[in-house]
Amino acid sequence: MNTSQRVARLREVLKARNLDAAIIFNFENQYYFSGLKAITYSRPIILVVEENKQSLIIPKVEENHAKEKTDVDSLYIYQEVRNSSGESTDYKALFNDVLSKLNNHSKIGIEYGSLPTDFTMSLQSQRFEIEDIQQDVVDLRSIKSEEEIEAIKTSGDLVSGALKNTLENSSIKASEVDIDYFGNQFLFDEISKKFTNSTLDYFVMSPSGIERTNMPHVFSNTRKLEEGDIIIHSRQVGLNGYRAECERTYFVGEPSEKQKEVFDVMLRAHNAALDFIKVGVTAKEVDEAALRVIREAGLEKYVSHRTGHGIGIGQHEEPYLRFDNDLELKAGMVFCIEPGIYVPGVGGFRHSDTVVLREDGTEIITEYPRELEQLIF
Repeated sequence: MNTSQRVARLREVLKARNLDAAIIFNFENQYYFSGLKAITYSRPIILVVEENKQSLIIPKVEENHAKEKTDVDSLYIYQEVRNSSGESTDYKALFNDVLSKLNNHSKIGIEYGSLPTDFTMSLQSQRFEIEDIQQDVVDLRSIKSEEEIEAIKTSGDLVSGALKNTLENSSIKASEVDIDYFGNQFLFDEISKKFTNSTLDYFVMSPSGIERTNMPHVFSNTRKLEEGDIIIHSRQVGLNGYRAECERTYFVGEPSEKQKEVFDVMLRAHNAALDFIKVGVTAKEVDEAALRVIREAGLEKYVSHRTGHGIGIGQHEEPYLRFDNDLELKAGMVFCIEPGIYVPGVGGFRHSDTVVLREDGTEIITEYPRELEQLIF
């Protein structure tokens, strides 16, 4: 499915909701609908989709990029330098210029969770009616096309290979940053050799030791590994905009008996969710499948996050596999399964794998051994 087809689906949403335009501010959604993945920093980019027109408000620094990657009808360029050409230096003025071409009785769809308040207030001051289309966009993105799934599967192969290279090169006195290097270098080599003209983005963290693994999200630092250390190695790889994730909890040297016990519970919870997730079940039922194992082991109080999340363009994206989500899962959805247990004085324990839901079954697209015996180095 190309961007034109995605915009056509968005226009179907607008028509069904009797909306005249959509303002897309979230950068992931902009990429989904336009193909433009820009480095925004502090420079706003705004996509406006109408029934027969697309407009993009963009800084001068991204003009050529937008011309190459998008097929929008109108580019509104704002400058950041003084010039004699009369080009605007005010993106808000360009925003109002685009709005001025709409009927002042127009109804406009916006992402309530993304559009800054000053833009929303500008719409309201000009007496436009606004409605939230954020969930509509989530629904469009949550069902991946075959092209998107193939891209995610390629990233799944890459992230699995990178994880393998880090784990199998871990040793005492190497630092967290040192071991990340091996997986990173694998990625650089593979992509340079096999994926011409591709873009890579990746995320990696390897907290080690009892205290640091009990903080689920901390960046790698220069702490050196010690005998008996527990490590949670977490990786995401995005190739050409689409991501997959793989994580493993492993040890440098022999774990303690208590660590073995908690690891076993985590692994059984992880496998329970992997075995259960499929088309037709609800998100909260997947969460419960993992939590049931942890609860029966008396460790539920050491759970601090949901069992999983969607993935694709975003590192974490809806739908989320959590206790209060009644959503029925559908073919084409892609999830990371990652129940975690974090026990003070013992350590943190989490595996993650990326899965694709199909009508005929669930496909695990990341792979590395999960059993304790294969995760002691």
